[in-house]
Amino acid sequence: MPAELSATEALGLWHRVTLEQVRQGGHDLSFRQLSILLHIYLVPPPHTVRGLAATLGVSKPVITRALDSMGALQLVDRVRDERDRRNVVIRRTLSGALYLEKLGDLIRSEARRPMP
Repeated sequence: MPAELSATEALGLWHRVTLEQVRQGGHDLSFRQLSILLHIYLVPPPHTVRGLAATLGVSKPVITRALDSMGALQLVDRVRDERDRRNVVIRRTLSGALYLEKLGDLIRSEARRPMP
């Protein structure tokens, strides 16, 4: 069920979520990296560097740098497309799925807490 939040309440929720992520010492992802990760997990595959660049409105090198960082954290994996070797397919990983599941749980938990 959708929640009705004012802009201040929405920012307060985001603040509490990001603070808790910092306190827990999890992965320090940029907005771009988080956007890519959420897209990969929430939009049905396949996902390619070219497709992600078009979706986010950035260049392929920008996507590649973000994927390099997320790959080092084992949040995503990349493989060459066997049908078209020019394409790189981005795949989900167990670590990435667990990261987003914990993030979703954290958002839900913080949303249930009363506003200070």
